[in-house]
Amino acid sequence: MLLRTPLREEDLLKLEVGEAVYISGEIITARDAAHVRILEFFERGEKLPFELNRSVVYHCGPIIKKNHEFKVISAGPTTSARMNPMTPKILEKVDCLAIVGKGGMSDEVIEALKGKGVYLAYPGGAGALAAKAIKRVKAVYWEDLGMPEAVWVFEVENFGPCIVGIDAKGNSIYKKVEKAVEENFRKIISQL
Repeated sequence: MLLRTPLREEDLLKLEVGEAVYISGEIITARDAAHVRILEFFERGEKLPFELNRSVVYHCGPIIKKNHEFKVISAGPTTSARMNPMTPKILEKVDCLAIVGKGGMSDEVIEALKGKGVYLAYPGGAGALAAKAIKRVKAVYWEDLGMPEAVWVFEVENFGPCIVGIDAKGNSIYKKVEKAVEENFRKIISQL
């Protein structure tokens, strides 16, 4: 399925765990420091310099070269679990959101995504592939955080493949795999 930004809630609600997704439009990168700053803005009642609602937030610290314009060299995902403590609070402030990263997220995030968002897994180690889908850098915010932690706004075309790791119904591919591994482990132990 192709998702276009700004996202439509009805499109996210249709997605099922395991489904392949590509994204076209705008994605915003945000790692640990950016999440902290977003929450600081919320606490002070200030408006963010970028739009989170109906957007795609990519857990990514890109490598960017700047000559006369920005060129994305690599844009692979970072481990999403680091954003677990902040993500539910951010999700309280939006109607609709897709998160892209690697490794899955906590039960609290799964609960907070219900009815409003999805988590899309992007393959680790595929930073060069991601960079090919990035057509241009539209903006950068909070450069004082450093290149990987700044918020980058990318225009992308057919960014992916992403796999729906957590859907808006609370289903998690990570939980399914954990359960299957546990069941297989018990079978093996019982046979020893």
